[in-house]
Amino acid sequence: MTIFDRNVNRRRLLQGGVAVTAGLAAPNFFVKGAWAEEFRNNPGNAKSIKLGFNVPQTGAYADEGADELRAYKLAVKHLNGEGDGGMMNTLKPSSLKGNGVLGKKVEYVTGDTQTKSDAARASAKRMIEKDGVIMFSGGSSSGVAVAVQSLAQEMGVIFMAGLTHSNDTTGKDKKRYGFRHFFNAYMSGAALGPVLKEEMGTDRRAYHLTADYTWGWTQEESIKNTTEGLGWQTVNAVRTPLGAGDFSQYITPVLNSGADVLILNHYGKDMVNSLTQAVQFGLRDKMVNGKKFEIIVPLYSRLMAQGAGENVKGILGTTNWHWSLKDEGSQAFVKSFGQEYGFPPSQAAHTCYVQALLYANACEQAGTFYPPEVIKALEGFEFDGMGNGPTLYRAEDHQCFKKVLVVRGNENPTNQFDLLEVVKEVPREAVTYDWKIFGGELGPYKV
Repeated sequence: MTIFDRNVNRRRLLQGGVAVTAGLAAPNFFVKGAWAEEFRNNPGNAKSIKLGFNVPQTGAYADEGADELRAYKLAVKHLNGEGDGGMMNTLKPSSLKGNGVLGKKVEYVTGDTQTKSDAARASAKRMIEKDGVIMFSGGSSSGVAVAVQSLAQEMGVIFMAGLTHSNDTTGKDKKRYGFRHFFNAYMSGAALGPVLKEEMGTDRRAYHLTADYTWGWTQEESIKNTTEGLGWQTVNAVRTPLGAGDFSQYITPVLNSGADVLILNHYGKDMVNSLTQAVQFGLRDKMVNGKKFEIIVPLYSRLMAQGAGENVKGILGTTNWHWSLKDEGSQAFVKSFGQEYGFPPSQAAHTCYVQALLYANACEQAGTFYPPEVIKALEGFEFDGMGNGPTLYRAEDHQCFKKVLVVRGNENPTNQFDLLEVVKEVPREAVTYDWKIFGGELGPYKV
């Protein structure tokens, strides 16, 4: 029997990760090495599967978490054949059928990461051990993503990361059982560089305020590499605690530092507070070194822009996705989400919705829930129709490569959601890098 014959028979003999009776008997070595092998939370003949959505329902990133949860619920609805199907109608290639996943209805449980790594890991562990989830997703902090991704590898349950932007997630801390659709800090720097050079020149002095955890560290490093590559000087880089609230003690030294650019490596409510306070301190109105003082927010979201209000006007940054994109996939998602909730989705909602669909599609492609086969279906998967143009899930590090958006706070918004203007859609080739630069090992397919 050839390898091809064995693979064909394997698909005929096995469904949903469990061997079924068939007229053709298979040798023992074949069954043991195939999808019939037992795995954690194997749904077997159950009529449903359970997914875990672990999001920040409290803490500095709670606004993002609320929108992520909305997106997950919408994804479950679409996977189960309810609603208009959203991006299930635009994903190409697609094996999704709208009858659950592999014919099993999708159910879910939720957890609160509290934007804390320990809490997130405990919540994910509970989902796996007590609730029996076969995949979990979520998070709006890279510290959380790294922590629960390690747990996923330990327990043999796939983690489809939510909003995580640190280079480490698919760099030194990457894992075989973890996948990231969201872009990273390196890509933000690569996308921003040409725009910063064009608009602010090559003679600038930058001051960084940086969230003191893995995302902030790699964001600062990536932006410094970009700006110093342009000829900018880095005056200072100061770490700030997550959830600080009052950033005045960190902003005051900027005033007399000689810097003419403030780079806020903050996200969520931290960015809302630090930007608002920087504006209140008059930084946007200053002239330093004969230049207009500038503020940069490398990682933006509509929810942050909404929280910061007028203060975001004219300020540059990057996003993974934006609801104003006109491609078929984006508009299908915006329509579905808007009908469900009455307002457009954030980038956090988008990436989480896409991750849920990509996992389900990989199960359909593999013909099983057996994690090693699902992982192999995701590795190297090329797809389109999900809002960022042609996208690759790179096999070597489980990082998605797609367009990155450079955005600016809209000077003349037409409504309460029209807060970010897309300045440039940077092609994926311009933000692609050699996976080896960040190190790390994916680890084995089986744990």
